[in-house]
Amino acid sequence: MIDTKLDFSGLLDISKELEVLSKAESRNVLRQATRAAATVFRDEARELAPEDTGKLKRNIVVINQRASDGGAVAGVHVRSAGKAENRNNSFYWRFVELGTSQMPAVPFIRPAFDARQDDAAAAAFAKANEAIDKVLSK
Repeated sequence: MIDTKLDFSGLLDISKELEVLSKAESRNVLRQATRAAATVFRDEARELAPEDTGKLKRNIVVINQRASDGGAVAGVHVRSAGKAENRNNSFYWRFVELGTSQMPAVPFIRPAFDARQDDAAAAAFAKANEAIDKVLSK
């Protein structure tokens, strides 16, 4: 798992606007923004993933989670649960990403993250501003 986080703490304008919103509205804005950033990474990972049957690309998805501090967390996840025959199970993605003793690595998750960090941050800011404007225009 990639243990790197994008830091958005320097955005005083957005944080001031978030303070005006209710707690639920603020959480919704953050959830939309983090999902927008994760979608950028997902799209790039799908583009870089090797395609044999299309199963691996199809199972690269964005998930939302609630952070322990009440914030919003979204990330890219490769579905890998259930039986191997299940169309929603790409358990082998780790072998592709990291390689094995029998197969060289064909990384697609880490390069996607490295290549699109700036684009993801821009997408998050744009979505946050859009969501804030939508809420404030009500």
